[in-house]
Amino acid sequence: MKNLIVYYSRKGENYWNGTIKNLAKGNTEIVAEIIAKHTGGDLFEIETVKDYSLDYHKCIDEARKELHEDERPELKSFMDSLEQYDTIFVGYPNWWGTMPMAVFTFLEHYNFTGKTILPFCTNEGSGMGSSESDLKKICKGATVKPGLSIHGAEAKESKGLVAAWLKKSI
Repeated sequence: MKNLIVYYSRKGENYWNGTIKNLAKGNTEIVAEIIAKHTGGDLFEIETVKDYSLDYHKCIDEARKELHEDERPELKSFMDSLEQYDTIFVGYPNWWGTMPMAVFTFLEHYNFTGKTILPFCTNEGSGMGSSESDLKKICKGATVKPGLSIHGAEAKESKGLVAAWLKKSI
């Protein structure tokens, strides 16, 4: 069984325990790396061609506009194929109650028939939002298992939480 951990993460200004903090590495990337260490899976970062604003408040306005207009931001790259992977972990911050639209762009590019999807989400209290049901709509033919919601400010300390989720999920 081969695992892929695909994720979108935001470095720089992030909402963090009620304040804005500048992060050298995004919370979702930290969790993705923990999953990769536990599973031996391959990592793939979703990156947009056009960068979001460095200013956190402007970024969330841009994200809200993308969601309301159902946009699909252009990505820097896609994987050639997902054929070799049985289980695909999909990681993202919760933006406006679901995944960033860049994650939708990535997922809509592939056929997930027969794959197992394990979502994980970082957030500051909004949980998974509607992302699990959105994944079921996009990843037709896949088994979408219950996701893992991690408080973003606790991403670095989430190794035990991730390990317990993996134990019951795979």
